[in-house]
Amino acid sequence: VKELASLSLVSSACDVVCAAYASTKESHPYLRSVCGAAERGVQSVTEAAAGCVQPVLATLEPHVAAASEYASKGLDKLGEKLPLLQKPVEQILSDTKELVSSRVADVRDAVSS
Repeated sequence: VKELASLSLVSSACDVVCAAYASTKESHPYLRSVCGAAERGVQSVTEAAAGCVQPVLATLEPHVAAASEYASKGLDKLGEKLPLLQKPVEQILSDTKELVSSRVADVRDAVSS
């Protein structure tokens, strides 16, 4: 999970979502109340579940480690095949706009000639 979260695309996407969430909470007082209640509920459930899950995780630790290693190798291969994952969202959007604009200009030139 840490390796996945460290990918530029995932990290920057999370930053964008967090900023939008924070901005929405600031702009809308009613949503701020609802979101605050939801956050407290999730925190309580997470704390309660952590105590129950810890013994199970200790038992499954060797299997989790093997799955983690397998997933890490898969992410490495995916990163090699999709270099897009190493770019932040802003750069991907900028590159896409540039590409679309270029293609539209090419089509416009072809049609006018």
